[in-house]
Amino acid sequence: MGGVAGGELASHLAAETFLSHLISNESSTVRVQTRINAAVQAANRAIFQQAQQTPQLAGMGTTLVGLLHAQVEVASRTNGRGVEPPALWLVHVGDSRCYLWRGHELKRMTSDHSLVEEQVRAGQITPEQAIESPMRNLITRAVGSQATVEPEIHGYRPQRDDLYLLASDGLTGELQDKEIAEILDRIPDMVTQPALHTACRELVQAANAKGGGDNITVLLVALGSD
Repeated sequence: MGGVAGGELASHLAAETFLSHLISNESSTVRVQTRINAAVQAANRAIFQQAQQTPQLAGMGTTLVGLLHAQVEVASRTNGRGVEPPALWLVHVGDSRCYLWRGHELKRMTSDHSLVEEQVRAGQITPEQAIESPMRNLITRAVGSQATVEPEIHGYRPQRDDLYLLASDGLTGELQDKEIAEILDRIPDMVTQPALHTACRELVQAANAKGGGDNITVLLVALGSD
């Protein structure tokens, strides 16, 4: 967001600051959700302050989506039964998305922080109308555009052989979910890194073939038995 230079810088600052903040606090005893939120706020401050100091970058910001696979060491107990805490944490701001590919079925894990998504939830327009809406690029939350930001953070229990897709709207703005699923369905059950790289490349190529109107970021994360 905020022009080519501003958007590129905001994206870089967000990714670098978010990851470095998480890594530097790996040994912290603070709750995982708190650590993730602190990392998002650190990224937000870095972008906001840079924009304040550089007039030509005013208004820059970025969307963000991330996964944290946390080690589960202790299971709490409720009513005498073991309850395992979440081991996979998902955070997002804006309209970058996370999808789960499980059992050859695609499930969207995030809800866009966008005007059209709010309209869909309110029943004002249909999901099909949202795809064609001229306002589909208007997001209601972004990292760096304001002094603070409210990320959405959820915990999940992953399963063996889960595959997670993280993508910017450069992908999802061009490809429908069924088109994404068709490409992921070509990944062999015995997942390998080359197969994931191939799928990422095919997703980007397919989005570019449909118009490629925006930058495309695609990341595939496979969870094995370890």
